[in-house]
Amino acid sequence: MTLRPIRMRDQRAWREVNRRNREWLRPWEATVPPAPPGHMVQRPTYRQMVRHLRHEAHAGRMLPFVVEYEGRLAGQLTVAGITWGSMCSAHIGYWVDQAVAGRGVMPTAVALAVDHCFRNVGLHRVEVCIRPENAPSRRVVEKLGFREEGLRPRYLHIDGAWRDHLVFALTADEVPEGMVTRWHRGRPRPDVPHK
Repeated sequence: MTLRPIRMRDQRAWREVNRRNREWLRPWEATVPPAPPGHMVQRPTYRQMVRHLRHEAHAGRMLPFVVEYEGRLAGQLTVAGITWGSMCSAHIGYWVDQAVAGRGVMPTAVALAVDHCFRNVGLHRVEVCIRPENAPSRRVVEKLGFREEGLRPRYLHIDGAWRDHLVFALTADEVPEGMVTRWHRGRPRPDVPHK
């Protein structure tokens, strides 16, 4: 499993995975609220999306990644809303190809991103906001030991409406050993039968 910056040349693979997973991702993917009368909102093209992500990355506000599994694009992870000063925090959003869900791909990707944010970028806090109904995404943060902090009512526009989100968070001092170490230490070993 690899986490690396998103590239323009990922377009074909990204579109194929996104198209194949459209119905599976639809209930969890952010949407744009309806525009005021007389205005039109268009979904950005892949190239526009990557340009925006790169611009935000160069400004120090975002870290856009793709997730590769066994050499193939398997999802996307974005560290966004990077805030400096007295806060030093960010939030993480992600999606994964349903074909590889349940194999530890996304927990590993989130663990790598958190370690990068804490050890290399210098952030103090990372949070993940998840719809309460999104059991697979909740399992990711629960496996990694994120702390549940509460509910944000009507937090994000998802699938055509404003949706509540649960907030999960970690601070750098809660994982001095690093997230990847914590994740691997907590996973069952293949040679040990588990119940």
